[in-house]
Amino acid sequence: MSQTPTQTTLPLLPGPLSDGSMATLGVLGGGQLGRMFVHAAQALGYETVVLDPDAGSPAGHVSQHFIHADYRDAQALRDLATLAGAVTTEFENVPAESLAALAADRPVSPMADCVAIAQDRIREKAHFTRCAAAGGVAPAPYAVIESEADLADVPDALLPGVLKTARLGYDGKGQARVATRDELAAAWQQMGRVACVLEQLLPLAAECSVIVARGRDGQVVSLPVQRNLHRDGILAVTEVFEDNVPPALAQQARAATEQIATELGYVGVLCVEYFVLQDGRLVVNEMAPRPHNSGHYTVDACDVSQFELQVRTLAGLPLTAPRQHSAAVMLNLLGDLWFDVVDGEDVPRTPPWPALLALPGAHLHLYGKAEARRGRKMGHLTFTAADAASVRATAQQACALLGLEAF
Repeated sequence: MSQTPTQTTLPLLPGPLSDGSMATLGVLGGGQLGRMFVHAAQALGYETVVLDPDAGSPAGHVSQHFIHADYRDAQALRDLATLAGAVTTEFENVPAESLAALAADRPVSPMADCVAIAQDRIREKAHFTRCAAAGGVAPAPYAVIESEADLADVPDALLPGVLKTARLGYDGKGQARVATRDELAAAWQQMGRVACVLEQLLPLAAECSVIVARGRDGQVVSLPVQRNLHRDGILAVTEVFEDNVPPALAQQARAATEQIATELGYVGVLCVEYFVLQDGRLVVNEMAPRPHNSGHYTVDACDVSQFELQVRTLAGLPLTAPRQHSAAVMLNLLGDLWFDVVDGEDVPRTPPWPALLALPGAHLHLYGKAEARRGRKMGHLTFTAADAASVRATAQQACALLGLEAF
């Protein structure tokens, strides 16, 4: 394309414009989060453009425009800036330098600097520690390991602990539990001696997360606190209803998340995950500069979803505080559900969709992925009801139908 991008003036309004064109929003990344962003943008009256290196991109299949290219492809980034009036990202491992390059011509949210901090556990922990010093929530005690000297200096009090690579870890990948110094040294060696963070292993009672949206004017709105259950490092269940987390802890988590976003000068949707310890204390774990798996229930249980908030922050539209109108439970659907094991071999099957959709308050969301693989996120199933007891009972029925462990 030979066009030169013109400067975008915010707000970028939806629907047909005075010149007969349609405003277009861009997204780097074409997985399920990008797909749901595209749906939200289109519902508001925008066209969309997706850039993704996967020709089978779920978001690319539903977008008006799709650029099949690497995230670092300079021409592809120029094409994206030509088509899109503003650009966001669907996941944190998009190169921060690509976001910075786009920001020379277009509003980009979240900003490259914020994404770069979320990509690096060392910088992320430092930011959490600064926020804690100003009255926020502290991370677990930790040490940075970048050299043999750092390894030798690890305090005994941090063992047993969890060793995590500083970069490119997600869904439990790039992590190892270690109980002794020998195990720590072996795990660091196995990880390629890359920069890591060792976190003290703490006695957990629960996990939760908070999603906020922050506009360019500094306004922040928050979603309810989500109570989460992870299995094998992957989110399995999210429960959102009154008193799913003690009210004082919920208030503390929401305030801490707003502080984390504000101190970053963040623009966009941000999720921060927390641990609730057995003694009742709250510990901040990590952040994701994007919509989050634990917020998928908002599409069905809130009047403004996390994806609509992403569109609004990107386009410079007003933010309104989301209101949850139904108690909700979200079940993550992994590719494992598409297989039975017979004589030790995987045999393909189709999950029992008719029986599941016959349950009251069932909302099925499949992500358009053509191939099911074990551990791959294929979709989610949200249940809504008037109260916590009803929605939990129905979700447990769904678990039994799917062969999932009860929660």
